[in-house]
Amino acid sequence: MQTQAIQSAATAVRVLAMDAVQKANSGHPGLPMGCAELGVLLYGEILKHNPQDPNWINRDRFVLSAGHGSMLLYSLLHLSGYPLSLEDIKNFRQLGSITPGHPEYGQTVGVETTTGPLGQGVANAVGMAIAERMLGATFNTDQKVVDHYTFVLAGDGDLMEGVSAEASSLAGHLGLGKLIVFYDSNHITIEGSTDLAFSEDVRKRYEGYGWQTLEGDAYDIEGILKLVEEAKREAARPTLILLHSTIAKGSPNMAGSHETHGSPLGEEEITATKKALGVPDEPFHIPEDALIYFRSKQEGWKRGYESWRELFEAWSSKNPDKRKTWDLQLGPADLGAAVFPDFKEGEKMATRKASGGVLNSIATAVPQLVGGSADLAPSNNTLLKGFSSFQAATPEGRNMHFGIREHAMGAIANGLALHGGFRPYCATFLVFSDYMRPSIRLAALMGLPVIYVFTHDSVFVGEDGPTHEPVEHLAALRAIPNLLVLRPADAEETAQAWRMALERSDGPTALALTRQNLTVFAKADERWREHLAYGAYIASDTGSGVDPEVVLVATGSEVNLALDAKTALGSAGERIRVVSMPSRELFLQAPVEYRHKLIPDSASRVALESGVSLGWADVVGREAALVTIDRFGESAPAAKIAEHLGFTPQAVAERIKPLLS
Repeated sequence: MQTQAIQSAATAVRVLAMDAVQKANSGHPGLPMGCAELGVLLYGEILKHNPQDPNWINRDRFVLSAGHGSMLLYSLLHLSGYPLSLEDIKNFRQLGSITPGHPEYGQTVGVETTTGPLGQGVANAVGMAIAERMLGATFNTDQKVVDHYTFVLAGDGDLMEGVSAEASSLAGHLGLGKLIVFYDSNHITIEGSTDLAFSEDVRKRYEGYGWQTLEGDAYDIEGILKLVEEAKREAARPTLILLHSTIAKGSPNMAGSHETHGSPLGEEEITATKKALGVPDEPFHIPEDALIYFRSKQEGWKRGYESWRELFEAWSSKNPDKRKTWDLQLGPADLGAAVFPDFKEGEKMATRKASGGVLNSIATAVPQLVGGSADLAPSNNTLLKGFSSFQAATPEGRNMHFGIREHAMGAIANGLALHGGFRPYCATFLVFSDYMRPSIRLAALMGLPVIYVFTHDSVFVGEDGPTHEPVEHLAALRAIPNLLVLRPADAEETAQAWRMALERSDGPTALALTRQNLTVFAKADERWREHLAYGAYIASDTGSGVDPEVVLVATGSEVNLALDAKTALGSAGERIRVVSMPSRELFLQAPVEYRHKLIPDSASRVALESGVSLGWADVVGREAALVTIDRFGESAPAAKIAEHLGFTPQAVAERIKPLLS
C-alpha cells in the first residue's frame, strides 16, 4: 500500500482546491479538502477507468452528487491524466472554462453528469446502475462484457433532498448491488451544524430501503478500501458507506467550520494550511510524490482496458448475433426497420392510446427503447407488451416500474441516457410534470434525448377536477430551453411526434397527449409530415384560391375543435384556415417565409388552446384573439367543462364571427 504517496496526492487535492477557489474568489473548498483521501483512493485504487478512453462503456462511473465540491473532481481528473490542465484549474469558474462552478456533462471530459441541484446525482446514479444491470442481462454470457460499478459521493444535503430518497427506495427494491454511495457525513450545511434541521439516523433509513450500510473514517485509507471490498461482496443490495469527515480538513483554524462550505479560506488561512500540510507557500503547488503516484497507475489502467478489449473481441466472435444487437443498441436509434402504425381518416382515438400503439409497433426494432411510468402505465399506455418488467429477478426486462416517484423517475431516466445504450422514456399525467421539472431541466441542459410521455393534458380530464387539470403546464415546459414540446392533434400526428422524438439526439422531448378521443382528420397539406419540422402546417384551408380572412391556430385536441368550429360557420368557414401547431417553439424557429405563408399578415388571427395564454402573442401577435384558459379548471364531465369554459364548436365559432367580413 502506497500510503505516503496517497496522502501526498490528497495534499495536492487540498492545495489545488483551496487555491482555485481563492483565485476565483468564489467556490466551495470545504468538501474537496474534507474528502481528499477518498477522492484519491477512488481514482487511484478503486475505479476501473481509462483516461485515454474516457467513454469506455465498461468503465466504473463516479458521480459527484455534491456538485458544489467540483474542485475535488477537477483536481482528480487533472492528476489522473484526463484532458484537464493546470491552466484549466486556474481558470476555475471563469467564462468559457472547462472548470465551471458545478460539473457539467459534455463540457468537461470525465464528468459523468451535471450535478449541483442536490440529490439529482444520487438518482442519476441509480439510473446508471439500472443500465449496467440491464445491459449485462442482455449481453453477458460466460464472458462478462458489461461488468462495472457506479460510485457516488453524496453529502448531507443530497440525502436531505426528497429526490434521493425516492431513488434510493427504488434502488433497494431492485437490489442494485453494483451501486455504492459514499456518504460524506461532516454534519455541516450552509447555515451551520446539521443539528439545526437534520437529526435522523441515515443508516437506519437506508437499511429500511433495503441497502447494506457500512461506516468508517474518511481518513482511514486501509479502512476505506476494506469497506469497498465488503460493499462489492454484497451482490443483492446497494451499499451506503457512511464516512465521518471534517469539512476543510487540513485547515488549522477553519476545519469543521460551516464558513468553509461556500467561501474561500482567505490568503492568511491558506498560508497557514500549507505550512500545516508541509508544502511550499506557492499557488497550485503539486507535490512530486502525488504526480509519481498517479503516473504509476497509468500502466495498470491501460492493461485493464486492453484486457477488456480482448475479452470483447472474443465475445464478439463467439456471439455474432449479440454483437450485431450491441452495435444497434449502443448506436443512435435506427428507425429504418421500425414499422409505425397506420391510422385511418375518421378513426377516433385518444392520442395517449395512439402513443401506446406506436411504442409497441416499434419496440422490437428499437432495442434501446426502455421506460415506464410513475404507477400510471395503464393510463399512460406505456407498457411494452411482450416484454418483461425490469426487476431484481428479471433484469432483462424493458418495462420500468418507477412507483409513485416522479422526482426520481425523471432523474433515473437521465442516468439511463447518460450511461449509454438506452433511449429512455418515462410517463405520468401532464399536471405532475411539475414534480419532474428539475430533472427535465437538467436533461435539457445536458442535451439528453429523454422522452417524456405526459397524458391527460387538459381540463378535459374532467371529473378529477382542477388538481389534475393542467392549464399552466404547457407554458411552463415551453419555457425550458432545449426541451421540444409536442402536442399532437390526432393519432397520425402522434406517430410522427414519436418519430421526431426518437430522431432527436441533442435534447429531450415532451409529448402532451389526450385522455379523450380525437378524430383522425384529413390534412390539407400533403407535405404535412415534412412540415412538422417547422412546428406547424395547414390542417384545413380556405376555398380554392381564396386567401384566408382568419387563421385559426390550434394545438392538440383543440385542432379537432377548430375544425368543428369552422364547419359550424357553414359557408363562412370557407374563409378560415386552420393551422395545427404541435410545436410553438419549432414554428418560431422556422424560416420567416414559411411562417408568413402559413399565417399571412393580411389575416386576422385566433389562437386556440386549453391552457394559459402566456406566449401566444409571440406566435399570433398581440392583436389576436386568444381562446385560452387563464384560470384553474372544474370538477365535472368533460362536455360540461367545455361548455362552461367556452370550448365548444359553437362558442368558438361565435368568437370568430366578428373577424369575418
